[in-house]
Amino acid sequence: MTIPELYKIFKNSAGVTTDSRKIHEGEIFFALKGENFDGNAYAVKALEEGASYAVIDRNSDTAKEMQKCTQEIAARLIPVEDTLKTLQDLARWHRSMTFVNGKPLPVIGLTGTNGKTTTKELIKTVLSAKYKVTATEGNLNNSIGVPLSLLKINEETEIAVIEMGASHPGDIRELVSICLPNYGIITNVGKAHLLGFGSFEGVKKAKGELYDYIQRTADKAFINADNQILCKMAEERPDLQLIPYGLNFQGAEIMTADGLHPYLRIALKKEGAVINTHLIGSYNADNVMAAIAVGQYFGISLQEAVSAIEAYIPANSRSQMVRSGRNTLIIDAYNANPSSMEAAINNFGTMEAEHKVFMLGDMLELGRDSAEEHAKVLDKVKSQNADAAYFVGDEFRKASVISDGKEESEDNKGQKPEIEYFSTSKELSEYLSKHEIKNSTILIKGSRGTRMETVLENL
Repeated sequence: MTIPELYKIFKNSAGVTTDSRKIHEGEIFFALKGENFDGNAYAVKALEEGASYAVIDRNSDTAKEMQKCTQEIAARLIPVEDTLKTLQDLARWHRSMTFVNGKPLPVIGLTGTNGKTTTKELIKTVLSAKYKVTATEGNLNNSIGVPLSLLKINEETEIAVIEMGASHPGDIRELVSICLPNYGIITNVGKAHLLGFGSFEGVKKAKGELYDYIQRTADKAFINADNQILCKMAEERPDLQLIPYGLNFQGAEIMTADGLHPYLRIALKKEGAVINTHLIGSYNADNVMAAIAVGQYFGISLQEAVSAIEAYIPANSRSQMVRSGRNTLIIDAYNANPSSMEAAINNFGTMEAEHKVFMLGDMLELGRDSAEEHAKVLDKVKSQNADAAYFVGDEFRKASVISDGKEESEDNKGQKPEIEYFSTSKELSEYLSKHEIKNSTILIKGSRGTRMETVLENL
């Protein structure tokens, strides 16, 4: 079956899904295959549960045994060479065939080491003041998530905001070839997924694939003019058309956080306005400025953009402040890498609080740099004015050998917080159930694999 033929089926369907456990009537089921599962084995069940069609691999056992199925079931099985590639091709076709007032749908492609999901949510929030926006749900930003996000675009969509993640060279190149963005944003470039990229230079090259695409298509990239790394990357692509933004570039200033104003506040001096966000951390300022820049480019007034940002409340353990019955929790536990961890610790250090506690989980996928980067975090935390620091994971425990072996500076002697190490977040949670913490401000952060949100129930 050709993609145009499949597209006709898609246009008459209720959408697509890759999860046979959550079939909605009339959806097309794509039978994807992973390391630990094979969706082909559930294709017939998906049809029985209400799927209109099931796209399966031609070489799968399900395809080979189609003659054993009833005629009605067999007619709704669509064998293809590669289900994932077909899903991607269908998404690309759908994106290409979607127009707004006779013009191609504007698609904003967004990537970066840190802040891309928050930036995407802020951009969506601002643009929604004037447009019908389809955006990546959660962080469905990989080779499966991007096509699924594109296939959510419907007749009402006026702008799409697509988040793209990368952990290996070529990932962004693949994703932009699917979503075909008219506009690009790289939030920043830092040390993350070094195991896959090999080095920081590898990270820059991989993220820069978005700039490469935008340069080839003569479209435009929004760029943080205050970020020297991004500006250098742009200079290496002299034909790249840029729309600059940034705190310094726009004469804005981060206002001091205090007990009455714990959230990020930004003063827009030229405009005489103040943005009062519900985001924790000065590191979110760049994300806010990006959203304003995108909004203004698309005709959203500053007042509308500020109102939208002020109404946005973060979720999913991203830059959240939660006051439990016993403590104030700074929850930034969705993910972590060296640059985001440093930013979080620096921000925590500026917060006014009588009793501070760190609860930090391993930063994963750092390869040969892991011990050194975890030791840097340990050193930084030891220099903080905090009551205690609890570290979760083998990487921090290994790095403690490096950190503990260093000589203390005169400035740091006697100021180190009490330090404990735990193998898992569950182990730390059990410890907290027996050693209650009260009246403290606690920073909780770690890579997704450490599941640092596990400790919340005992705080």
